[in-house]
Amino acid sequence: MKPNALKTPLLILLMATSLIWGCSAGSDQDAIVETPVRAAQATAGPAVAPIEANGLIGARDEMRLSFKTGGIVRRIVVQEGEVVRKGELLAELELTEVQAQAEQALQMAQKAERDLERGERLYADQVISLEALQNLQTQAAVAGAGRDAARFNLGYSRITAPRDGVVLRKLVEERELVPPGQPVVILGSAERGYVLRFALSDRDIVRIKTGDVARARVDAYPGIELKGVVNEVSSAADLRTGLFPAQIRLESTADLRLASGLVANVTIDPSRSGSVRFTYVPVSAIVEGEGRTASVFVIDGTTARKRLVRVGFIKDEYVALAEGLKPGERVVTEGSLYLVDGERIRVVDESTGAATAAAITR
Repeated sequence: MKPNALKTPLLILLMATSLIWGCSAGSDQDAIVETPVRAAQATAGPAVAPIEANGLIGARDEMRLSFKTGGIVRRIVVQEGEVVRKGELLAELELTEVQAQAEQALQMAQKAERDLERGERLYADQVISLEALQNLQTQAAVAGAGRDAARFNLGYSRITAPRDGVVLRKLVEERELVPPGQPVVILGSAERGYVLRFALSDRDIVRIKTGDVARARVDAYPGIELKGVVNEVSSAADLRTGLFPAQIRLESTADLRLASGLVANVTIDPSRSGSVRFTYVPVSAIVEGEGRTASVFVIDGTTARKRLVRVGFIKDEYVALAEGLKPGERVVTEGSLYLVDGERIRVVDESTGAATAAAITR
């Protein structure tokens, strides 16, 4: 066989091998160029950040019970945490002085009534003048009012439970001298449920109103969220703290054993945002920023496009964007620091994004 005949098939074989190798190398090169990234879908959410605060849970009806008059505490018959029934005796004063005052007022009233009866007979006999009779009538009325007041004070020298409840705090001890109106026992009644009392700064108090939805979390019940609505918003600050008191009425918690004094973290969703909506993305999607302006990489097929956005606010692990991105668009969340505008990417994992806006209002 001629040498040239052998060289021709060999040359063809080498060329085919070179072409196959080149195609394989090109495919490997294309795969290497595609940068692997993680992505998330932008979602819509409220245009205002939720308000957070710490507060104390308590019975909606907390009564600070006291004596009408001052005196020495004779006895307190209940202890903190004790369950009491309506009308049950809680505490009473030493009644010696109060009873003496009531008896004195009674005797004065009876004397004034006798004087008036005698004066009426004398006036009928034209022995005294009309003016004298009127004076006797006035004295009898004043003495009667004094008698009624003394009886009233005597009745409020004993503290009884106005309704069923639990003794939350006992503020004085037996044999102590207390002035009129000083709280002696704090009684909590769960008949009308529980509330959460907290305080806000002036910047936050103007953002909420009665009826706003709220959620509370208590360390005593991890993983459980209590729901409620704002039912009281103060228009005057506490002089001691400079904060504005507010209150949330919690929904029925029959399956939970709550107690007054439990510390809770509350999140309020202000309704003043109206119909304005922001676009929510994870913080990790933000590449760089200055002031309110930042950048994100938006996924366009297999290409990452850098886009400027305007930040509304940041809450926990999420950023609310006021401009530059629409809900439903996909953004790079991991691997964006190594990207340039127009670079080819390959998404290796993508979150649904459905929880993004929900998480910030949770």
